[in-house]
Amino acid sequence: MEGAVAGLILVGVLVIFAAIIVAKSVALIPQAEAAVIERLGRYSKTVSGQLTLLLPFVDKIRARVDLRERVVSFPPQPVITEDNLTVNIDTVVYFQVTNPQAAVYQISNYIVGVEQLTTTTLRNVVGGMTLEQTLTSRDSINGQLRGVLDEATGRWGLRVARVELRSIDPPPSIQDSMEKQMRADREKRAMILTAEGNREASIKQAEGQKQAQILAAEGAKQAAILAAEADRQSRMLRAQGERAAQYYQAQGQAKAIEKTFAAIKAGRPTPEMLAYQYLQTLPQMAKGEANKVWLVPSDFGAALQGFTKMLGAPGDDGVFRYQPSPVEENLPRPEDDSDEVADWFNTQTDPEIAQAVAEAVAEARTPVSGAIDAPPQYPPLSQQQQPPSSYAQPPIAGRHSGSTEL
Repeated sequence: MEGAVAGLILVGVLVIFAAIIVAKSVALIPQAEAAVIERLGRYSKTVSGQLTLLLPFVDKIRARVDLRERVVSFPPQPVITEDNLTVNIDTVVYFQVTNPQAAVYQISNYIVGVEQLTTTTLRNVVGGMTLEQTLTSRDSINGQLRGVLDEATGRWGLRVARVELRSIDPPPSIQDSMEKQMRADREKRAMILTAEGNREASIKQAEGQKQAQILAAEGAKQAAILAAEADRQSRMLRAQGERAAQYYQAQGQAKAIEKTFAAIKAGRPTPEMLAYQYLQTLPQMAKGEANKVWLVPSDFGAALQGFTKMLGAPGDDGVFRYQPSPVEENLPRPEDDSDEVADWFNTQTDPEIAQAVAEAVAEARTPVSGAIDAPPQYPPLSQQQQPPSSYAQPPIAGRHSGSTEL
């Protein structure tokens, strides 16, 4: 009975030993991971992404290394710049293990090695820069750090992909000074822009006033020219109208006198009628407002007698009677001066004067250099619309000849 128990125990021990041997003989290495295998304490091989058989108690997996690119963020490190200011710089390193054997045998802890190497390199690079250069030269610092780290970690089996400065924190007092400086710069730029805007506005306003004054002067000049031309033409037309009216009045008076004289001669008045007309005219002579006293001359009878003897002849009874002069049929007619006075009734503008005025207006309307808008153009007065034909005087010759024929 005891022998059977001992046999069972021995079988169990052998089974457990066999299981342990099988477990130590097989190793599964996943993808993107490498295993460094040693045989009897010495490097044997590196395997990755496969099922590996090991010799029990002879082969051993020394380390498993992650082959993926890793991102390691290091805590902020105090760095002194060239102008003796301490800044805290936080860095991020992107690296990848390319040689697992070197990463295991060349350095005990490559992550700590990368951290320390990054800190020392960062202090060397930033130590040669001022604070302002450090804040504005991130790309340059990243490039220098990557070059130094990649070269130094190459023998460790590492490849540094990139190095980034996550933050650069100056001292609080420097930050306050920088903020005040930035605020002062912004206020300075705002004041400069405001002054420039006021200057431009003043210049534009002055130019606008200048152009307005120029245009006002041009308008006043043109208005004065046109007003002078209009006044000249109105005076000429008024003078011509008055001259023609006086001419017509003289013609009418001449015709009236001619008709009156002809009617008197044809009527053959007697001295008694002439004396009666003379007596009727005397009261009208005394109706003037300035005539306060009117005296009849003492020799009024003698004057009438002499007037009767002059116009009359004594008859058979000794009484003087009016003896009219013979009526002349072919009396001389007034001279026809229609051609001489024809120009009096011409209302057209003198071409020479119109040309001179047009040249003056054209010169006045010449655009001023730098003017904003050219003044409105008006046609010369000589080219403007003439008055309706109803205001024009009819030909003089016809009227005169008609009056003559009457």
